[in-house]
Amino acid sequence: MSNATFYKGSKSGRIQKADTQLKKLEGDFVRLRITASGVCGTDLHYRTQPMALGHEGVGIVEETGPAVKHLQKGDRVGWGYVHDTCGECEHCLTGMDTFCWSRAMYGEADLDQGSFGTGAVWREAFLFKVPDSIADEHAAPLQCGGATVFGALEIHNVKSTDRVGIIGVGGLGHLAIQFASKKGCDVVVFSGTESKKDEAMELGASSFYAMKDKKPGDTDIGRPLDALIVTASALPDWSLYIPLLNRGAKIFPLSVAEGDFAIPHMQMMSNGLVIQNSLVAPRLVHQRMLEFAAHHGIKPMVEKFEMSEKGIEEAMEKLDAGKLRYRAVLLNKQ
Repeated sequence: MSNATFYKGSKSGRIQKADTQLKKLEGDFVRLRITASGVCGTDLHYRTQPMALGHEGVGIVEETGPAVKHLQKGDRVGWGYVHDTCGECEHCLTGMDTFCWSRAMYGEADLDQGSFGTGAVWREAFLFKVPDSIADEHAAPLQCGGATVFGALEIHNVKSTDRVGIIGVGGLGHLAIQFASKKGCDVVVFSGTESKKDEAMELGASSFYAMKDKKPGDTDIGRPLDALIVTASALPDWSLYIPLLNRGAKIFPLSVAEGDFAIPHMQMMSNGLVIQNSLVAPRLVHQRMLEFAAHHGIKPMVEKFEMSEKGIEEAMEKLDAGKLRYRAVLLNKQ
């Protein structure tokens, strides 16, 4: 047994430091020393719960259980939203283990440990080797943010010849631009104002449109969009976007935070639009995402904070205020 520090939420929303005793290493479990963690919007939702926070972790393997086959001491790994699955249901057997009926996920299981902390014990099968070329602070946000946008593109057959629209240049949006561009897509970015245009173009956008105060019919983008990725927290004004979509286009609502997702029914039907849910990537796609990011030099734009109550509070306050450029990362002192 070994002890670890973790940081949990509370009813007041204040971050609290606590200690936990990590369970004995049995089977294929691995003990890790946490080096970095991303701070995700989902963490904001759970900060009022008395649970260990964080699900975008990077760490070093310190000890392995007797049934561990592939990892060894010193390996650098990451982990994300899903901690375990049954491995036997139809979803696990078809490579969609994120939808396993028995899945153990952040916020639902392992509430005594998260990536906001100093150590953790996880199953080898849900740890992902981090390529050497990706630094800890860049690897951490990829474990959820990167896996979410790459999974949407990869699993749901967005092709290199597709024209892909991305609403929002933020924590998810700036990663979606990079992944879609490096996959060969023609990337069209929509934001409120022109303030993020230069960044979006540098990240790989081929065109950019500021939509604030625009009215239906004001925006002519030429060839229609084959896919639209919604990374902004607010529900889009569909009167502006549906006319820009190809017949049969896929819409990915990745971060509509509050209320129900709504879209005009008749326009959806008459245009054959597909509303496609997409959770974080299943394991194979997650590992491919890391390899793809390493190969193409895809890096989140990050702001660094100390792994402490103060550092977590500062990161969360900036994230909640929408002032991050674009992902917060907590770092443990080496």
